[in-house]
Amino acid sequence: MDSSDLKNLKIAVVGAGYGGAAAAKALSLLGARVDVYEQAPEIREVGAGIGLRPATMNRFREWGIFDAVAGVSSPSDCFEILTAGGDPIMKEAWPGIHDFAEETKTHLIHRGDFIDALLGVLPEGMVHLGHRLETVRDLGDRAHLTFTGGAGAEADLVVGADGIKSVVRRELFSEREPVFSGEHAYRAVISTADAHGMVVDDNLRMYIGRGTKVYLLPLRHRGQVSFDITALCPDATWSPEVTKDDLLATVAGFDERLVAITRGLDMSTVNIRAVYDIDPVDTWHSDSVVLVGDAAHSMLHHQGQGANSAIEDAGALADALREADTLPEALALYQATRKPVTDRLQHISRQGWSEDEIDDVFPGQKPADAAPQE
Repeated sequence: MDSSDLKNLKIAVVGAGYGGAAAAKALSLLGARVDVYEQAPEIREVGAGIGLRPATMNRFREWGIFDAVAGVSSPSDCFEILTAGGDPIMKEAWPGIHDFAEETKTHLIHRGDFIDALLGVLPEGMVHLGHRLETVRDLGDRAHLTFTGGAGAEADLVVGADGIKSVVRRELFSEREPVFSGEHAYRAVISTADAHGMVVDDNLRMYIGRGTKVYLLPLRHRGQVSFDITALCPDATWSPEVTKDDLLATVAGFDERLVAITRGLDMSTVNIRAVYDIDPVDTWHSDSVVLVGDAAHSMLHHQGQGANSAIEDAGALADALREADTLPEALALYQATRKPVTDRLQHISRQGWSEDEIDDVFPGQKPADAAPQE
């Protein structure tokens, strides 16, 4: 689309999470008028740490916001997978570090800091809080949004970035419900001093055994570490009730230092949730509405690709709007570019991680030669 068409484009983004904030930034750089509608009355991201891959950080460089994200994160050289007892399975450099003009490392960041950094680079007044979407109507050349309380908005393009329970997806593209993985995730952020000497650098370590994964993701710029236990559990309640004894039973047999970290957790600070994803969605767009991030392809966290995929979606959508002649052509190009990638990531993430599954996740490679999928 030519620059005058892009500047006349009115865009409404539903959701101010990773995907929505990134899409708002990327699309506003095209010159389009962008408004973001977020259901929460205030932005408060719960959870723990994530890793932003080199391709994601390079997008931030393209958008001029690299320093804003790098300033609240720690650069990481590699990741390591170990047995429950701490014996090494594989250790690899993060892929993609040398794929760009400048060396670009994976950056480890707290989810809250990440959202704050993304929202902090958006113009004042772009984000409208307290707007819970009730319905979206596709009018062909535009779309209409209705929010709780009766407020409404129209836009040439609606970007559905409203997460795994997306109203936009349910209304227009798929009525399938989220799928329970059979796992729970227990996440906390603790002081590095409480990590029993297990955090010595800025690299991610994952311990696996008996259907349980324990992640240690350093946030040394904060003096903290993100501690994550993911374990098999049949309880599909979105926010289950779990005791410390339950957690200790889950990590029984793991490295004694991991057991000690678990024993020292303040349960009031532990984020507890059942783990869900969605089946691949066949169609992500109409002529005036499109899905990004978890709304399009929510995936399990085992490959650490949820946030990264959302950022890549935002970049690919902006690229497609530049390259295509019309808005419908751009949305079709965007889906054709991103859907094959995210379909594969959803599949790989469902394989999970176990000592037996390493070769399945990295087909044709021995563990020592493996590297995470992008």
